[in-house]
Amino acid sequence: MPFDIKQDPIDDFLEKQDGLIKRGRDSKFCKHAANGMCDYCMPLEPYDINYLTENKIKHMSFHAYLRKINKQNKHSSKFIPPLEEPDLRVKTNCSGTHAPWPEGICTKCQPSAVTLQLQQYRMVDHVEFSVPSLIDNFIHFWRSTGTQRFGYLYGRYEHYPDVPLGVKAVVEAIYEPPQEDEVDGLTLILPWNEEKLVDEVAMNCGLQKVGMIYTDLTDDGSGLGKVICKRHIDSYFLSSQECCFSAAMQNKHPTASKWSASGKFNSRFVTCVVTGNSNGDIDVSAYQVSNICTSMVAEDIIEASVDPSVVRVKESTSDKYVPEVFYKYKNKYGVNVQKSAKPCFPVEYLLVNVTHGFPSNPVPLFTSPISFPIENRPGIESQDLKGLYRHLGLEASGNVHVDYVSDFHLLTFVKGTGILDQVFHIIFLRFHSCLFVSSLTDCFFLFQNDFAALARLAVSHEEKDANQLAQSTGWQTLVTIMNLS
Repeated sequence: MPFDIKQDPIDDFLEKQDGLIKRGRDSKFCKHAANGMCDYCMPLEPYDINYLTENKIKHMSFHAYLRKINKQNKHSSKFIPPLEEPDLRVKTNCSGTHAPWPEGICTKCQPSAVTLQLQQYRMVDHVEFSVPSLIDNFIHFWRSTGTQRFGYLYGRYEHYPDVPLGVKAVVEAIYEPPQEDEVDGLTLILPWNEEKLVDEVAMNCGLQKVGMIYTDLTDDGSGLGKVICKRHIDSYFLSSQECCFSAAMQNKHPTASKWSASGKFNSRFVTCVVTGNSNGDIDVSAYQVSNICTSMVAEDIIEASVDPSVVRVKESTSDKYVPEVFYKYKNKYGVNVQKSAKPCFPVEYLLVNVTHGFPSNPVPLFTSPISFPIENRPGIESQDLKGLYRHLGLEASGNVHVDYVSDFHLLTFVKGTGILDQVFHIIFLRFHSCLFVSSLTDCFFLFQNDFAALARLAVSHEEKDANQLAQSTGWQTLVTIMNLS
């Protein structure tokens, strides 16, 4: 039996689906009755190579790949996890007679050579931005300052029906952490102190961190609103430095899987780049890096190169063993040739393409008609209690307007003020002095429900939740403080 691992709900859902690709009766080749079936109309497996090629699906979905490799477990009396992370480390418990690494090494304990090739599957098949204004608000910073911008994507994973057993990341919010922006790049401040707080807010809204997004935009000077196309087939799509950064972020956000011996496998963390396309228009491109790329970055085998289109393989040192790395390509005669990846190899061997788009009928989770100021934009936008009071349009009674609360940036600001936390501590001390344990427990859940009520209202948009929030002690305290500010 698989390990008892808590997976994402989308994984549990897709494991229960048959995943078969239904086909209708072929009028030309099917000779049987209407209720019959033959090779021309029988359902296809979700990993059928001909179907994927005909529908221009470059990578099969992760669950289609899992179905493909999991067949071996059907005939085994003992469960063997079919997924395994690449291990590029020197084995420390070698049975050889030599001294342990780094004093000695043999073919048994050294990692196997790596042959780079296109990854068959992708963990995420599609990135869907819930509403176009998410991108518009994000690139507004570049339009105002001419400098680049970075943000984390918060959303959820859903079934993507356009790919057999597919998964899409639905983005509901973009949070912009502290950063130093420049015309030709940016510097992130990592780790950032508010990350845990923002993740808690997202969790209260039923969301999680699903990826990152950043701009690479340069106006072409025509005055027509066009931008320069920097990323194309003759240059690069993701630079070597960006690939290494994406790999580090994917390593930081692994995907839980009961089909892996370690309880985790690869990552669904996506990288989106807002840049110019071949027509000079602003467009979004979405990628992941391969599983072997994340392993090589984790073991410090590769690094960024001065040339953004190639990745550099490091040399072995006295205390660091770097395995042989190869890649294959077709020469001018159309013959597959294997070549050593040292010292450098093309960056596209590490990329996994992900499609993106917007829903035809948007139903966003956050529906505030006026955007609350976005965080960490000094000189452009600012967040304060007076602005919060104006945004909410509160009357003296403290009544809550349903729609205006529904803003992710507003929620993170309210959580970051710590006002609700202070209310909790005051009540905690009062009951603690009475040693009234049951009331102390009730007090703890009162605080939890105050912010939970705010988050619930933001995503439910129901009047009953607004009334519950308005009656809570924490909210009344926040309104009082806003009135005095």
